[in-house]
Amino acid sequence: MDKFSNLNFNEKTILITGGAGFIGSNLAFYFQRHYPKSTIIVFDCFRSDERFANGNLKSFGHYKNLIGFYGKVICGNINNKEDLEILNDLEIDYIFHHAAISDTRVYDQEIVLKTNLNSFNTFLTLAKKNQATLVYASSASVYGNLNSPQKIGVENPENPYAYSKYAMDIAAKEFIEENPDIRVVGLRFFNVYGNREFYKGKTASMVIQLGHQLLDGERPKLFVRSDEIFRDFVHIDDVIQANIKACNSTLSGAFNVGSGNARSFQDVLNILKSNLNVDTLTQYIENPYDGYQFHTEADISLSDKNFNYQPKISLEKGIKSYVPEIIDFHGKSSL
Repeated sequence: MDKFSNLNFNEKTILITGGAGFIGSNLAFYFQRHYPKSTIIVFDCFRSDERFANGNLKSFGHYKNLIGFYGKVICGNINNKEDLEILNDLEIDYIFHHAAISDTRVYDQEIVLKTNLNSFNTFLTLAKKNQATLVYASSASVYGNLNSPQKIGVENPENPYAYSKYAMDIAAKEFIEENPDIRVVGLRFFNVYGNREFYKGKTASMVIQLGHQLLDGERPKLFVRSDEIFRDFVHIDDVIQANIKACNSTLSGAFNVGSGNARSFQDVLNILKSNLNVDTLTQYIENPYDGYQFHTEADISLSDKNFNYQPKISLEKGIKSYVPEIIDFHGKSSL
């Protein structure tokens, strides 16, 4: 992974919430690799056996994502005031807030909003106390079924998770107006895939899910007319690039992070088949979901203008580089 910024994070203290998760753990290793004199603090509740009504785990943070990480690890929950008080004793320069309920199929509005929105106010306050830069995970889900390309300022959240991210962006905007000297940047991630996502289980990207179906010798499952269902797939390295460059954004606010190039689920499957040298027939099933996004494509012009975000990794290149890990994790438990 390249060095993405001329900012020097050495001798700085960096807090990563959700640091045992997919994006958070990749961030932790990025700083460890490129800024060995930085102090990196991972804050994560880690997983338990608790599940939501939909059967998915309540937390995707996994210790195995941090094997080889030598920074400080704090086991804490962003819904627990006592856990959060630990952070008040720290002097922090940069906050990367990725802890959240990220499952779009959790419909318990109270727990989603308490976890994602209420806790966010804690980190805004922490940023103010430390005069720290705050980069936080927003989501492309705030756009709902609006036509592509999705642009900042036109939103239509259609589930509790999407609304919680939308509300976070509004809270951030109000904070920015009151605290113009503190940099606060929300990153609206589109469909992120890549290394260290395995422990997201059923909520991991279609890239790894389809890859494992192929390796199982199964007929991979796609929705009917998947050649007409498009997503903006963005590789984890480009997402890390955005997190790092956002620390030097000319403006605070919310910004899109995608590839800027929509591709179909059928494309994903075809690329996987080529790289895995498998040619299994596809099973096409009916789409059971209401409020399903049929076309996403990020307008990344503001991200480019304000912090020089320029995605480097095509879907073909990203999947090819990801295949060794897809193979390595095949057949293993994500628990």
